[in-house]
Amino acid sequence: MNNDHVDFDAPIDAPVGVIADTHGTLRDEALAMLEGCGLILHLGDVGSRDRDAEILARLGELAPVLAVRGNVDTADWAERLPWHLDLTINGWRLHLVHDIADFDAEAPCDAVLHGHSHKARNEWRDGRLLFNPGGAGRRRFSLPLTLGKLWADASALRGAILHLPV
Repeated sequence: MNNDHVDFDAPIDAPVGVIADTHGTLRDEALAMLEGCGLILHLGDVGSRDRDAEILARLGELAPVLAVRGNVDTADWAERLPWHLDLTINGWRLHLVHDIADFDAEAPCDAVLHGHSHKARNEWRDGRLLFNPGGAGRRRFSLPLTLGKLWADASALRGAILHLPV
Protein backbone atom coordinates (compact mmCIF):
# COMPACT_ATOMS: atom_id res chain seq x y z
CA MET A 1 0.00 0.00 0.00
CA ASN A 2 1.11 3.51 -0.68
CA ASN A 3 2.27 5.51 2.33
CA ASP A 4 1.73 9.24 2.50
CA HIS A 5 4.32 11.28 4.43
CA VAL A 6 3.92 14.62 6.22
CA ASP A 7 6.71 16.63 7.87
CA PHE A 8 5.89 19.54 10.13
CA ASP A 9 8.53 22.23 9.67
CA ALA A 10 7.33 24.36 12.57
CA PRO A 11 7.49 22.80 16.02
CA ILE A 12 4.23 21.69 17.59
CA ASP A 13 4.31 22.80 21.21
CA ALA A 14 0.76 21.79 22.14
CA PRO A 15 -0.32 18.20 22.70
CA VAL A 16 -1.38 16.10 19.73
CA GLY A 17 -4.91 14.76 20.07
CA VAL A 18 -5.41 11.15 18.97
CA ILE A 19 -8.86 9.68 18.33
CA ALA A 20 -10.12 6.55 16.59
CA ASP A 21 -13.15 4.42 15.95
CA THR A 22 -15.78 7.14 16.13
CA HIS A 23 -18.09 5.07 13.89
CA GLY A 24 -20.26 8.05 13.02
CA THR A 25 -20.46 9.42 16.57
CA LEU A 26 -18.45 12.45 17.71
CA ARG A 27 -19.26 13.16 21.33
CA ASP A 28 -19.20 16.65 22.86
CA GLU A 29 -17.02 15.23 25.64
CA ALA A 30 -14.40 14.18 23.07
CA LEU A 31 -14.44 17.64 21.48
CA ALA A 32 -13.95 19.29 24.86
CA MET A 33 -10.99 17.01 25.65
CA LEU A 34 -9.33 17.80 22.31
CA GLU A 35 -9.52 21.59 22.73
CA GLY A 36 -6.07 23.15 22.86
CA CYS A 37 -4.38 20.45 20.79
CA GLY A 38 -1.95 21.62 18.10
CA LEU A 39 -2.89 18.75 15.79
CA ILE A 40 -5.52 16.01 15.81
CA LEU A 41 -4.93 12.53 14.38
CA HIS A 42 -7.88 10.26 13.55
CA LEU A 43 -6.80 6.63 13.25
CA GLY A 44 -9.66 5.36 11.13
CA ASP A 45 -13.22 4.09 11.28
CA VAL A 46 -14.53 7.63 11.12
CA GLY A 47 -17.83 6.26 9.81
CA SER A 48 -19.50 4.66 6.82
CA ARG A 49 -22.15 7.26 5.93
CA ASP A 50 -21.80 10.28 3.68
CA ARG A 51 -22.51 12.61 6.60
CA ASP A 52 -19.67 11.12 8.68
CA ALA A 53 -17.16 13.29 6.80
CA GLU A 54 -18.50 16.03 9.10
CA ILE A 55 -16.62 14.39 11.97
CA LEU A 56 -13.29 15.32 10.40
CA ALA A 57 -14.58 18.79 9.55
CA ARG A 58 -15.73 19.34 13.14
CA LEU A 59 -12.37 18.17 14.50
CA GLY A 60 -10.75 20.55 12.02
CA GLU A 61 -12.44 23.47 13.76
CA LEU A 62 -10.24 22.70 16.78
CA ALA A 63 -6.88 22.04 15.05
CA PRO A 64 -5.42 20.72 11.80
CA VAL A 65 -6.51 17.09 11.25
CA LEU A 66 -4.74 14.16 9.62
CA ALA A 67 -6.56 10.85 9.24
CA VAL A 68 -6.06 7.34 7.94
CA ARG A 69 -8.74 5.13 6.50
CA GLY A 70 -10.30 2.31 8.49
CA ASN A 71 -12.23 -0.75 7.37
CA VAL A 72 -15.65 0.88 7.89
CA ASP A 73 -14.68 4.06 6.01
CA THR A 74 -16.48 3.04 2.80
CA ALA A 75 -18.26 6.25 1.72
CA ASP A 76 -16.94 8.13 -1.32
CA TRP A 77 -15.36 10.88 0.80
CA ALA A 78 -13.16 8.30 2.58
CA GLU A 79 -11.40 7.28 -0.64
CA ARG A 80 -9.10 10.31 -0.22
CA LEU A 81 -7.81 9.00 3.13
CA PRO A 82 -4.56 7.01 2.99
CA TRP A 83 -4.40 3.55 4.54
CA HIS A 84 -1.04 4.45 6.12
CA LEU A 85 0.51 7.79 6.98
CA ASP A 86 4.09 8.53 8.05
CA LEU A 87 4.37 11.71 10.03
CA THR A 88 7.33 13.55 11.56
CA ILE A 89 6.64 15.87 14.48
CA ASN A 90 9.51 17.63 16.26
CA GLY A 91 11.87 14.96 14.92
CA TRP A 92 9.76 12.01 16.10
CA ARG A 93 8.70 9.59 13.35
CA LEU A 94 5.10 8.39 13.75
CA HIS A 95 3.41 5.73 11.63
CA LEU A 96 -0.40 5.90 11.52
CA VAL A 97 -2.47 2.86 10.52
CA HIS A 98 -5.95 1.74 11.48
CA ASP A 99 -5.26 -1.94 12.12
CA ILE A 100 -1.86 -2.76 13.58
CA ALA A 101 -2.00 -6.08 11.69
CA ASP A 102 -1.39 -3.97 8.56
CA PHE A 103 1.81 -2.46 10.00
CA ASP A 104 5.17 -3.52 8.55
CA ALA A 105 7.44 -4.06 11.57
CA GLU A 106 10.44 -3.07 9.43
CA ALA A 107 9.05 0.44 8.89
CA PRO A 108 11.37 3.07 10.38
CA CYS A 109 9.41 4.84 13.11
CA ASP A 110 9.51 5.78 16.76
CA ALA A 111 5.81 5.10 17.32
CA VAL A 112 2.95 3.18 15.75
CA LEU A 113 -0.42 4.83 16.26
CA HIS A 114 -3.34 2.52 15.56
CA GLY A 115 -6.99 1.90 16.31
CA HIS A 116 -9.40 -0.88 15.27
CA SER A 117 -9.54 -2.91 18.50
CA HIS A 118 -11.19 -0.17 20.60
CA LYS A 119 -8.71 -1.21 23.33
CA ALA A 120 -6.54 1.62 24.61
CA ARG A 121 -2.80 0.99 24.58
CA ASN A 122 0.17 3.14 25.60
CA GLU A 123 3.13 0.80 25.68
CA TRP A 124 6.80 0.89 24.78
CA ARG A 125 8.02 -2.30 23.15
CA ASP A 126 11.48 -2.82 21.66
CA GLY A 127 12.18 0.92 21.67
CA ARG A 128 8.95 1.83 19.88
CA LEU A 129 5.76 3.34 21.31
CA LEU A 130 2.61 1.37 20.47
CA PHE A 131 -0.31 3.73 20.98
CA ASN A 132 -4.02 3.07 20.51
CA PRO A 133 -6.36 5.77 21.85
CA GLY A 134 -9.21 3.24 22.13
CA GLY A 135 -12.69 3.91 20.81
CA ALA A 136 -14.32 7.31 21.22
CA GLY A 137 -17.60 6.73 19.39
CA ARG A 138 -20.08 3.97 19.98
CA ARG A 139 -19.39 1.72 22.93
CA ARG A 140 -18.07 -1.71 22.00
CA PHE A 141 -18.74 -4.53 24.45
CA SER A 142 -17.91 -3.21 27.93
CA LEU A 143 -14.82 -1.26 26.85
CA PRO A 144 -14.50 2.31 28.13
CA LEU A 145 -14.76 5.25 25.74
CA THR A 146 -11.33 6.83 25.42
CA LEU A 147 -9.08 9.03 23.34
CA GLY A 148 -5.43 9.94 23.66
CA LYS A 149 -2.92 12.74 23.73
CA LEU A 150 0.73 12.68 22.70
CA TRP A 151 3.52 15.04 23.63
CA ALA A 152 6.47 15.04 21.23
CA ASP A 153 9.27 17.35 22.32
CA ALA A 154 13.06 17.35 22.39
CA SER A 155 13.21 15.39 25.63
CA ALA A 156 10.66 12.63 25.06
CA LEU A 157 7.73 11.14 23.23
CA ARG A 158 4.98 10.30 25.67
CA GLY A 159 1.28 9.53 25.56
CA ALA A 160 -1.74 9.45 27.79
CA ILE A 161 -5.07 7.68 27.53
CA LEU A 162 -8.03 9.83 28.61
CA HIS A 163 -11.42 8.40 29.58
CA LEU A 164 -14.47 10.22 28.28
CA PRO A 165 -16.78 11.17 31.19
CA VAL A 166 -19.83 9.33 29.81
